[in-house]
Amino acid sequence: MANTTGGLVMLKEMLSSLPPSEKKIATYIISHPDETLSLTANELGKRSATSGAAVIRLCKSLNLKGFPELKLRLAGDLQKTTVEGIHDIKPNESATSIINKMTNNSILTLRETIELLSKEQLEKAVDVLINAERIHFIGVGASSIIAQDAQQKFLRINKTAYAFADIHMATTLVATAKANDVVVGISFSGETPEIAKVLEIANEKQAHTISLTKYGQSIVSDQAEIKLYTSATKEPTFRSAATLSRMAQLHVIDILFMCVASARYDETVKHIDETRKAVHYLKTGKK
Repeated sequence: MANTTGGLVMLKEMLSSLPPSEKKIATYIISHPDETLSLTANELGKRSATSGAAVIRLCKSLNLKGFPELKLRLAGDLQKTTVEGIHDIKPNESATSIINKMTNNSILTLRETIELLSKEQLEKAVDVLINAERIHFIGVGASSIIAQDAQQKFLRINKTAYAFADIHMATTLVATAKANDVVVGISFSGETPEIAKVLEIANEKQAHTISLTKYGQSIVSDQAEIKLYTSATKEPTFRSAATLSRMAQLHVIDILFMCVASARYDETVKHIDETRKAVHYLKTGKK
């Protein structure tokens, strides 16, 4: 089942990269979302001085199945409770104000991420992760922290997982990947050349490839067999370690982990118990 929100987010984030005719349509929809719901593709084409065919092309550019899905998402957007946009902090701001701003920012980011996360692509990712012999999580900079978090989670359920902070070490391992390995490239911008190249190497080895980027076309997602997107919400100017993008990426990793864990529930519980007991022994000396 398709997501029922996220149409406006998709249009706004893709606006600058769309061809001229599709950009006209997107601009019109953003300005007249209510009116768009009652229009056919041909009518929308006329209102935006383009054509019905251009409307269909726009839907394809948004990775949607057609104009009805776009209208469904727009209708859902219009029914949502309004949430304030992203707010940056100011000099000498009170703790209460910062708490409220950061909480609002996080809620908005997570909501937008769920709107952009394709259930079909998610299910494909879960399937290859379940059957993977080895999983390679690759990230540079702040995204390497997400890769390490993913490694820790999947190791606990007895999956062979790697997350090297050194991109050269990661590349060396991926160079020996097999067809049933999975390489997950993590890059918020989607424009990290090292991640794109590692995924390219993985494709040459016929391994499964998954990208985790912000919404939209990028050099990283172009190299991925399975594409997962997070909110494209822009970070506040004053930020620390890519705060919002990090939260969105962690959220998707948590969803992937829980889906894999649920599909192998009994086995997962067994491994979680075993790892918990081992850590408890380290702390207390008691088995």
